[in-house]
Parts: sequence; structure tokens; C-alpha cells
Amino acid sequence: MTARSESLNLAIFASGSGTNFEAIVRAIREGKLPRLKPALLVCDRLGSPVLDRALRMGVPFLQISPGSFSGRDQYEEKILETLRERKIDCIALAGYMRLVGSVLIESFPNRILNIHPSLLPAFPGLHAQRQAIEYGVKVSGVTVHYVDLEMDHGPVIVQRAVPVRDDDTEETLSSRIREAEHEAYVEALRLHSEGCLSVRGRTVEVSREARIGSGPGEPC
Repeated sequence: MTARSESLNLAIFASGSGTNFEAIVRAIREGKLPRLKPALLVCDRLGSPVLDRALRMGVPFLQISPGSFSGRDQYEEKILETLRERKIDCIALAGYMRLVGSVLIESFPNRILNIHPSLLPAFPGLHAQRQAIEYGVKVSGVTVHYVDLEMDHGPVIVQRAVPVRDDDTEETLSSRIREAEHEAYVEALRLHSEGCLSVRGRTVEVSREARIGSGPGEPC
């Protein structure tokens, strides 16, 4: 992938509170992601708190309930119409509690990113922090990866480790992982938007210039 100079329109998909949504939008507006524009929020849940964040931050949103459609393909085709109208270039899943299907993945190959609160392939799926505590691991963390047709499976872009303390609960571990999520997602989106990444099978290669520390907005 070659370095980009143009801006990319980003759609953020979210279902819940929207902390990662807000962290991404703030990073863009603070100049940490200069090649991205927060063009759209897509939310699948009526009345979700992330919609209030979008209103407050002035980000256009699409609230669309999958229950209004006969199946996932029809639901995603409707979303795809809006993504094309908005000229969306890439997608960040930020607490989007729904598996993405072939309609969107085939339309945005290696352009859909997801974040998961564990060091994948450990503890995929729901309640990853609870899984980590119950298993007794000493280190958990966060993974940002490209999305494929399997759950929490695509090629890994960025990982950050978070120690698991002996007295951790699901809530305390989740809180510390959430801080790491915000940093890791911004870093992964920077690398993607600046054209620093190449996918070779399951491996995401980062350009040498990016590895030695090019700053925000500088080519890889």
C-alpha cells in the first residue's frame, strides 16, 4: 500500500456507549489523524447513547434497525447505499455488536477495521475481559484487526498488552483496557489512512518508515 495524500471519509459503526467513537472523532479533530474525516456514524440500536455523542459532536448518523429487514444481506445493502452516497472510503467498527457480512466486506476489502478487548486469538467473542479473569491469565490487552468473514479473526494491525492484576474484576480490567483501546485504535487508523500497511495473507506488514516513527500526516 502506498502513502496517501488525500483525505479519506471514515464511517464509524457503533451500538453502545460510544467511547471509542468519541475518541476517534476527537483524535481526528486534534490533528492526530489528519487524513481522515468523520463522515458518518452507523448505529443499529434505537436510542443508543452513541447517538447523543454524534449529535453533540456534529457527526451525521444513520440509525438503522436490522429487525426492519428480512435478512443480513438486505440490511447491509441498505447501509451500503448510504455509504456510497457519503463516498465512504473506510470503516471503523467501534463497539458494533453485530457480525459484518459479505455485502460490506466484499465492498470494503481490507478497509474495515475492528477493535477487540483481548490479545487475539485469545478470548474472542463477548465478555473477553471476564474470560481473561476466569482463565487466570496475567496479561490481556487489545487488538485492532482487519475484518473478515469469521468473528474476531482477521489480520492483526496493532496490539497493546494490559496486565491483569490479582484483584481485578471484569469492570476494573475493562476500564484499563478501554484506555489502551483508544490509543491502539488511533494508531491503527493512522497507519491505515497514511498507506503504511500491506496485507500478506494473515500478516499485516508495516512500512519501515512507519516503524521508526513518522509523525501524524507524514508519508510512510
